[in-house]
Amino acid sequence: MAKWTAFPYDNASFSYDTAALKKHWSRLHTGDAEPLPKDDKVLAAWALFHAGEFQKACEAGMKAGGAGLTVANKAQAIYANYLEKSEKTKLSMFQEVVSRAEQQVSAEPNNPNAHYWMAYALGRYSQGISVAKALAQGLGSKVKTALETTIKLAPKHADAHIALGAFHAEVIDKVGKLLGKTQGADAATGLKLFQQALKLNPGSAIAMIEYANGLVMLEGDKRLKEAEKLYAQAAECTPADAMECLDVEMAKAELED
Repeated sequence: MAKWTAFPYDNASFSYDTAALKKHWSRLHTGDAEPLPKDDKVLAAWALFHAGEFQKACEAGMKAGGAGLTVANKAQAIYANYLEKSEKTKLSMFQEVVSRAEQQVSAEPNNPNAHYWMAYALGRYSQGISVAKALAQGLGSKVKTALETTIKLAPKHADAHIALGAFHAEVIDKVGKLLGKTQGADAATGLKLFQQALKLNPGSAIAMIEYANGLVMLEGDKRLKEAEKLYAQAAECTPADAMECLDVEMAKAELED
């Protein structure tokens, strides 16, 4: 495995020992509804993830197996999305996550995050190759089905609500409302999903960012003021781990543009 780019911000406040990780687990996992693991090796992999040691977290998760695969997939998907510079490497990393998550879905069909990380990586891969191209390849319905399955299995999975909202918004933005209908995309449903995500995880910077993007994609410039307000709120959030830090920094950068 080639060396991944290091997490570029101070991670001192994201260092959790086992006791602290257990204590803060529900706050750290409000977004993905991942249950507290019973295996200490998996817990150690999560500690690496939260500290922004994404490559080590991925390796430790794969080594641990079982529930560790979820850490591996999340670490690789988040790293690829935020920190990988090469577009080609990024796409192949998303494909690896899709393939591992599909195997996890086969082994554990009732594991919400197996479906979720498959959908997340496939969704990001689709954005990379162009949404229109991905829809033509039938990837849209795979993403939608996997996210709907995640929500069915874990109704409080805030991140799946965000991703499904983004699916509706992206499809309509790229192919229009009429063609979007053929893909099962609907503007009102998309907006409802974003609102539900914020109800489930009110302090989530990424929920605010994606809702802001969705508003502009679905309703255009008339919602720009509202979107800017959401970005400003996201930039004010206090991150509890490295991933949240990347979201907050992204919001700050967007406001500066």
